[in-house]
Amino acid sequence: MAKPKTLSLVFLSLFLAFLRSVNSSTPTSNIVKETNLMYSKDSGLCETVDGVGQYSGYINVGDENYFWFWFFESRNDASSDPFVLWLNGGPGCSSMIGLFTESGPCTVNPDGKSTTLNPYSWNNYSNILYLDQPFGAGFSTGVTLTNSSAAATYAWSAFQILFTSDAFAKYKDRQFVLATESYGARFGPVFINYFNSQNNLIESGDLDGVKVVISSLMINDGKHDPLINFQSLVAFAQDAPGYGPLVNSSVISDITKAFDNTCSGLLQDCYIADISKSSSADTCNTAIITCTDDVMSPAVGDRDADYLLASSSSDINKPTTYYATYIRLNEVQEAIGTTLLSSNPTFDQCDDTTHALFSQSGETGRSFLPELAGLADSGFRILIWGGDADMKANWLGLHQSMVQMSWYGNRTLNDTSLTNMTINGEDVASIAIIDNFTFARVYGAGHTLPAYKPQVAQTIFRQFVANETIHSVETSISTSASAAGVSSTTGISSANRLKHPRIFAMAIAFIVLGY
Repeated sequence: MAKPKTLSLVFLSLFLAFLRSVNSSTPTSNIVKETNLMYSKDSGLCETVDGVGQYSGYINVGDENYFWFWFFESRNDASSDPFVLWLNGGPGCSSMIGLFTESGPCTVNPDGKSTTLNPYSWNNYSNILYLDQPFGAGFSTGVTLTNSSAAATYAWSAFQILFTSDAFAKYKDRQFVLATESYGARFGPVFINYFNSQNNLIESGDLDGVKVVISSLMINDGKHDPLINFQSLVAFAQDAPGYGPLVNSSVISDITKAFDNTCSGLLQDCYIADISKSSSADTCNTAIITCTDDVMSPAVGDRDADYLLASSSSDINKPTTYYATYIRLNEVQEAIGTTLLSSNPTFDQCDDTTHALFSQSGETGRSFLPELAGLADSGFRILIWGGDADMKANWLGLHQSMVQMSWYGNRTLNDTSLTNMTINGEDVASIAIIDNFTFARVYGAGHTLPAYKPQVAQTIFRQFVANETIHSVETSISTSASAAGVSSTTGISSANRLKHPRIFAMAIAFIVLGY
């Protein structure tokens, strides 16, 4: 028979093993401060897969301008997987929308206090950083910007800090994918072109800095060209492929006249205007407001512009806003580091001031196809994809924008039929591929595409970042959170669980050993 002391040691050993297993997933907040960078390391919130690191905090780009970010290591192989930057659109919308409702490691439960692991998170295959920009979006704070070009300069400054920091320097030579949506159709190409110009200056010795080389671009449901978007919306409302007429013939007549008689001319005037002059900027602002009021609003009617199927009883994937409650909780804010700048930080899901100023500057009414065309013409790897139940940026307009864009593959794209992509034999999308350029229509998805069709989005994302041709697959991926290999739910109360495990373990040791 074992001695009492031996039994005590056995029990103690088992208990400490249990304690270590519990503590490994216990959220903790370790504040790290580097030059112009401060963040909470491994808070344990949202991403709860063992061994997967995360950082959340602020990048100080000078003059009291601070970007908020939340970064997650890859669940697969953080040491070699690509680096992805996610930007929401707006302009002025927080990338926390993308994190919590589209592609991040977790979703927020209806109670607004706990999260469920997302088995379709894009960090299954990449290291991904969600950045709130421009200033005013989400938790970011600083000067109010009025155009994408200005936003690009600050984003460049942010990566000069990140890629020289202890935490992020290891990612500077990785494959870098920029993924964005909606107004990101402007941010994406403008940022890449600006980064490339800065890289050229570094290469020539005219600028000191770290190269930031973006290797590929993904834009879902992009607002590329207002003129094409409004014109195509008339055809989409008249007969949306797969859904039929969305409005009656009287509305079609009204919006056709509105486009032909007013909207089209105003936008064409905007396209040739010099928006550096306030009168021309006003022309563009007037154009986008008029076209929205006279064409978009009647075409949408009482539907949800983000998702024309919103009234369907079978809809179970429409994104929620539970995250807006979660991210404002004091316990969450302290854990993830939003209180590093202020004890009472404000979170603005979409900043109305930024949105208005971008429009008033004339930018919102302009086409951004020239910026994208240069990248496409150079053979840059690009994915343009859209949900076919989106009315804000209808997929017919997306396709027509790519056909009318001035690049070497436009005629080929026009003449190429879209072919079905399947997952487990089910049609989920249709695609056309011209060299490094891919266009995809995703069936049944709305404006924030990954939120509506998470498995399809993750499948296409995985193939794209792996530099594969987008193709059909057979997969055994489960829709349950257990597919991620861990418990599915984490509550904010766990952030305070076992705050002093070593002291607790010592106390148990004294009890068990009888000291």
